[in-house]
Amino acid sequence: METVMHYPFIYFLYEPNQVLVYKIQTLDYITLANVLEKGEWEGYELPPSEPFTTFRHEQRVPKEGWSFWGAAEHLSYLVDIINDYIGHQRKSKTTTTARVAHIVCSESAAGSLRVALAPPKYVIGFPEDLSIGPLWKLDEVRGQACRQKWLMENINDEMDEFVGHTTLRKAIREIRDIPSHLPVYIWCGDNIEEQCGLLFFLYLLHDHHNEIFLIHTNGQQVIERQWNPNLYEKKRLSVKERQKFLQQWEGLAESTAVLRQWKHQHIQEVPENFYDSLIVMRLKEMHQEQGNVDFIQTGTFLLELLARMEEPPNIFYLEFRIRYLVYNGTLALKGIPKSMRHYYVKIRQKNLFSLKT
Repeated sequence: METVMHYPFIYFLYEPNQVLVYKIQTLDYITLANVLEKGEWEGYELPPSEPFTTFRHEQRVPKEGWSFWGAAEHLSYLVDIINDYIGHQRKSKTTTTARVAHIVCSESAAGSLRVALAPPKYVIGFPEDLSIGPLWKLDEVRGQACRQKWLMENINDEMDEFVGHTTLRKAIREIRDIPSHLPVYIWCGDNIEEQCGLLFFLYLLHDHHNEIFLIHTNGQQVIERQWNPNLYEKKRLSVKERQKFLQQWEGLAESTAVLRQWKHQHIQEVPENFYDSLIVMRLKEMHQEQGNVDFIQTGTFLLELLARMEEPPNIFYLEFRIRYLVYNGTLALKGIPKSMRHYYVKIRQKNLFSLKT
């Protein structure tokens, strides 16, 4: 699709005679959700004799009642083009009065941190849990596509697949765009999600000269954290330490593993079926507590299972393994597995005593 930049407008030649005009409202990167819900679009007709490269919309009347349709994958491509243009503008125009850039795992945590910090503030939330799924070439489009395919085929987190994809790419752009003069604070606890995130953030910043500090929140999970940097140990990373972390990431990114855990202060890769026996064992225990073998809502079961785990993994990964156990005949299912709230599981009678626990 041909495009022309006429800041703050971007022109897309949608059809030979139709130009879509998108208005850039801010220099914040956008996601697919932004385009679908808040996009500033207008459509114009391009006369046959007029070259697209010279088109300007200001003196034209937009088409009334126009619409355009595109598959999610096509709209995701439009988001990338728009963000490319925004990136060019950010390099020349973006300034910040913030004194520190903060990076934290999860967008909800970033929202809490923004509330807690006094202005001016510069906070980036990373949207994905890197303890699960492929990590190969994650900083590149091909690696992101590989990860997205695995997530789409296995993880049912009720998020539109391309919305999540564009959100990831937006976060990567934001991290790479951190001004070189700002110290970077990475919030990191003793849990697998944030330890994997830490390695990836440092990889994205490996050719930056910013000072990088770790705000170590000990074993605290995001939901129980107090968002005051002065409450935690803050450690400046040396060049040698950054290089060590970089090597750890490169090792993970060359692996085909899709599941990792935090054990003895190290990231360990474990087999895809690592939690299957635990799922079966706990489900059997709950049947014994019932006094019979009856269906249990999957969401209820998962919360009970997580409460008993010392290092809880991603709940959506556990739900993926439950569906796998249904598909291979170990578990029986009632309902429609569109989310963990919508179906029930139990041990199949033939497997109740034959499986090892």
